[in-house]
Amino acid sequence: MNVEDSEFEALVAEAIDQIPKVYKSRLENVAFLIEDEPSPEQRRKLSLHSGESLFGLYEGVPLPQRGGATKLLPDKITVFKKPMLQSSHDRESLKQQIRQTIWHEVAHFYGLNHERIHEIEDKHKR
Repeated sequence: MNVEDSEFEALVAEAIDQIPKVYKSRLENVAFLIEDEPSPEQRRKLSLHSGESLFGLYEGVPLPQRGGATKLLPDKITVFKKPMLQSSHDRESLKQQIRQTIWHEVAHFYGLNHERIHEIEDKHKR
């Protein structure tokens, strides 16, 4: 699957706009970025093997770990375009994957681990 950069950016912006207000209200000092794929340094930090995909990455200090600190560098949520395009078979599945990835990385910003994220996702699927 292939989409123009501008269309991909629009889908990411749409997913960001759809973040529920309860989560969006405290989502300050967070930069959303789009990259083609993870950098060698990001892959190394995450111990990703060749062939392993990564759709998104949260880098920063999760809210619960800040201890009231307010002067921190901006947190980053990066969405990786190429792995998403490779795993999507149509525009709708791409749109779903982007939405899911944005939610997942925002959940990390709030300090949720993978287990808790999956519990919340399973609850909403019912």
